[in-house]
Amino acid sequence: MCGISGEARFDGTTPDADAVTRMTEAMRSRGPDGEGLWSDGWVTLGHRRLTVIDLSDAGGQPMVREDLGLALVFNGCVYNYPELREELRAAGHTFHSTSDTEVILVAYAQWGEEFVDHLVGMFAVGLIDRTRRRLVLARDRLGIKPLYLAETPGRLRFASTLPALLQAGDIDTSVDPVALHHYLSWHSIVPAPRTILRGVRKLPPATVRVVEADGRSRDRVYWRPDYVRDPAHAGWDDRDWRAAIGDALRTAVRRRLVADVPVGVLLSGGLDSSLIVALLAEAGQQHLRTFSIGFDSRHGEAGDEFHYSDLVARAYDTDHLRIQLANDDLVPAVRRTVEAMTEPMGSHDVVAFHLLSEQVAAHVKVAQSGQGADEVFAGYGYHQPLTQVPRSEATRTFTAAFFDRDHGELIRVVGPAHAVDVDASRDLVTAELNAPGAETALDAVLRLDTHLMLPDDPVKRVDSMSMAWGLEVRTPFLDQDLVALAAACPPQHKVAQGGKGVLKEVAREVLPAEVIDRPKGYFPVPALRNVDGPVRDLVVAALRAPEARERGLFRPAYVDALLADPEQAQAAAGSNKLWQLGLLELWLQTHGIR
Repeated sequence: MCGISGEARFDGTTPDADAVTRMTEAMRSRGPDGEGLWSDGWVTLGHRRLTVIDLSDAGGQPMVREDLGLALVFNGCVYNYPELREELRAAGHTFHSTSDTEVILVAYAQWGEEFVDHLVGMFAVGLIDRTRRRLVLARDRLGIKPLYLAETPGRLRFASTLPALLQAGDIDTSVDPVALHHYLSWHSIVPAPRTILRGVRKLPPATVRVVEADGRSRDRVYWRPDYVRDPAHAGWDDRDWRAAIGDALRTAVRRRLVADVPVGVLLSGGLDSSLIVALLAEAGQQHLRTFSIGFDSRHGEAGDEFHYSDLVARAYDTDHLRIQLANDDLVPAVRRTVEAMTEPMGSHDVVAFHLLSEQVAAHVKVAQSGQGADEVFAGYGYHQPLTQVPRSEATRTFTAAFFDRDHGELIRVVGPAHAVDVDASRDLVTAELNAPGAETALDAVLRLDTHLMLPDDPVKRVDSMSMAWGLEVRTPFLDQDLVALAAACPPQHKVAQGGKGVLKEVAREVLPAEVIDRPKGYFPVPALRNVDGPVRDLVVAALRAPEARERGLFRPAYVDALLADPEQAQAAAGSNKLWQLGLLELWLQTHGIR
């Protein structure tokens, strides 16, 4: 896990190595163990390293193979790199390290642009084909690893974080009105390729972009399940699906143990993280390090789920660390969290994840986490009604349950200079849900959730918050083979038992029933969910700051109405409309964007 950066010039001038150095330095927390810079006339690459696989200098980056005419910077982990290395050796290739980085280089030498089809893992890649004078950018199938882009005439820059690109300078930092529409509609989600800023874009997940030395480029989307039934599974019953999903999840958990350092687990006490612990114990992992976090209760709302995480830790005899934080810790943590956000993220639990990552990073460099299970296995409440409506009703049913605001409300929220005339968010959702494939309404929504929404929450949250502390977090529920199998699984097996039915059946083989049949929980941070106390003061200060007045993102009357009546601020999925507005301004102000 690392931070990567680079600049390519298409106008005959030399790349700005100082700008690449600034980008690289801005990502020091992502790679505290080393750094590197490499130039080749029209392109410069930068890298910050977190040593997880091949701890020697031979695994350092940028990695260059003169004999192959290739150079590479890479962020992530290729879980099947040992098997690929043996396959490539059998094809006649040699290796000078034991790193997964070199396997990617040699895989490109063997298979060209199709190298990504052979990789199992999470990755963002910037590869230079020196012979063909090409820059090849690639992102993993589920968008677990980020890749931000800033293009101007004659130049392309890329980096693992948006703030790193800001450090390079010369970026249009005005707010993108369509992205703002998405942000305010979907709990602060802005899907690729947009970001909240006009001058920065994201490479979409499962995409390879080939950029020629003259600036021409082309994209290939190399993976996307169809969300239709596979004839190979015809006749499968509940037991067959439970066995297949269980086997795939066991493989996913084992894959994510590959490391030359210990691997822990972020144990919330929910079904998903508890199941990871149970399967690791089943696989023979002993003295597993597990970690949970909790806050003070507030107004009768519990601030922790320690009862359940303690239950799992005792059941599997893990080396468990319970982290208890007071509400007084929260406001300073909010400021640090906003600084660490690669994009503004309005989920109330992002602060908890930042604080948890800080504590976990003091003990391990790698941890597994349960993110993604709800999107893949239909674990949210809004998934249930979708089983009762025809495919043609997917958009109406989804928008009614998921959107924080409709277009009519957004007209009352957004300042005139930042408004869009069309319902951009509904239009995008409609196009995605009506795309070919996806047999049922629920299939269509799970495809939308998993491949459009999920990479920008919770996946982006996990990456930003963990890498702020040099912690690599791996997500077995986003294993590509497990996701493809779940996409083919008939919806009734997923929505059973109130959601994640087939997963709960797998869990019954290894987990106590109390953990499986408990009410669904969320990462509880009551002070943020309710935006009260010092958190409210922080939000008010941000929304009334001179920068906010000058920017004019939000209509003052709307902000005043939310402040006067906090009950109006509650939105879908437990989000808070006031926090969304304040968080966006906090993020813009924190990163010096005017």
